[in-house]
Amino acid sequence: MSSDASSIVQKLWNYCDVLQDDGVSYGDYTQQLTNILFLKMADEQTKPPFNKKSIIPKGYDWESLLSKKGDELETHYRHTLEELGKQDKLLGLIYRKSKNQIDDPAKLSRLIKLINEESWFGLTVDVKGEIYEGLLEKNADSSQKGAGQYFTPRALIAAMVDVTQPKPKQTIGDPACGTGGFFLATHDYIDKNYKLNPDEKKFLKEKTFHGWDIVAEVTRLCAMNMYLHGIGSVESQVQNTDSLIGDSGDRFDVIMTNPPFGKKSTVTIFSEEGKAEKDSMSYERDDFWTTTSNKQLNFIQHIKTLLKVNGKCAVVVPDNVLFEGGAGEIVRNKLLEQCDLHTMLRLPTGIFYAGGVKANVLFFDKKPAREDGKAWTEKLWIYDLRTNMHFTQKENKLARADLDEFVKCYNAADITKRKEDTTDEKTRWKSYTYEKIVTFDKTSLDIFWLKDDSLIDLENLPEPDVIAQEISDNLESALEYVTELIENLKSK
Repeated sequence: MSSDASSIVQKLWNYCDVLQDDGVSYGDYTQQLTNILFLKMADEQTKPPFNKKSIIPKGYDWESLLSKKGDELETHYRHTLEELGKQDKLLGLIYRKSKNQIDDPAKLSRLIKLINEESWFGLTVDVKGEIYEGLLEKNADSSQKGAGQYFTPRALIAAMVDVTQPKPKQTIGDPACGTGGFFLATHDYIDKNYKLNPDEKKFLKEKTFHGWDIVAEVTRLCAMNMYLHGIGSVESQVQNTDSLIGDSGDRFDVIMTNPPFGKKSTVTIFSEEGKAEKDSMSYERDDFWTTTSNKQLNFIQHIKTLLKVNGKCAVVVPDNVLFEGGAGEIVRNKLLEQCDLHTMLRLPTGIFYAGGVKANVLFFDKKPAREDGKAWTEKLWIYDLRTNMHFTQKENKLARADLDEFVKCYNAADITKRKEDTTDEKTRWKSYTYEKIVTFDKTSLDIFWLKDDSLIDLENLPEPDVIAQEISDNLESALEYVTELIENLKSK
């Protein structure tokens, strides 16, 4: 992060400490920053040298906020959020369901003053983007829950984009877009690796990206994040909706996504006596291979639908997708048959804000139907970044350099020319043929071959804080599983 961006992030974030005394959470603070910052930037666009017509209804603009003080300011700000939430397109998306969380008029006035001190359009797109991304990351770091669960490590995103290699004029989809991390990294990759003509620049800004997210607050953050990075216009490229409900008809060249963790999709049902019960929710869709309440498996099936023929996918999935029976076995077999599942990256623990998560990245290409009935997957290459690797959110955070070897092994320039070092017993890069995989119980993809050094060498144990964190993560994961099992038994 540049020094300019870092200083602004720190100044804005320090003010959150003051607001915490009033019960304003990190997530609420980020939301209010989004609300106020957009009004300020919209106002700047109406001034020289831009001289654009304001997209904000008269009487609810930045100047109207600056003209109010005390209780009148708090009341006006609350009414402004309500009015802007009624608008359509990008404006409505950013402000829909938005509420004022800063009840103290003096502190609200101070935050408005902090935003007003900066000329945001005077900053470059890179710096503005850095500032907002920095705030989102601080929010995730500080809260770990809430926004943290929608925040994919930027180092991992960068590596996924680097091996997927999106190109100009390709369309990029994300059915669980969160704060837009994959969109921003893709935009940056295309902008830096290609000399774009005017038509390609326009396409990149207005037509390349399309995302969905079920959480209104997160969708709002994503829209703002993209706006600050110079992506999009008054038309929103993200939608606040459950993307799994049905086939939108959209088809994409590339999909990169990290669907929310958790196995089951549930809805709360209230009986006539007012008793609340959890009921598993399945998606009955003709384009799906099977019906299941496992939302991770549903996302894989949904992605298959969204991809164009020969389209590429990189998706983060938890371990249960690799070995779960029933619907899981059906999905894995169909994925191997109808797509080319050519690569899997086994991720280390400790890199996500959600505790106890063991995850992987699946890379596959959608293929046309085959008349010969043969499977498209011939060989699955696996890179094990999990065994004997220990990361934490604070002291040992995952960096892009930690993924350099994987990117090299992936050999995006020509994946048919990949190589395996058969002489190295500790190699993290190994391949398995389709014929071998289908012999595994339930066509399991939960494949590993390296020995965990900590289990055989007491002198090679991780640091005590790492061990403690792993124990905590495993206990969290076990508790989540038991809770889910109890809820399922109650619903039967």
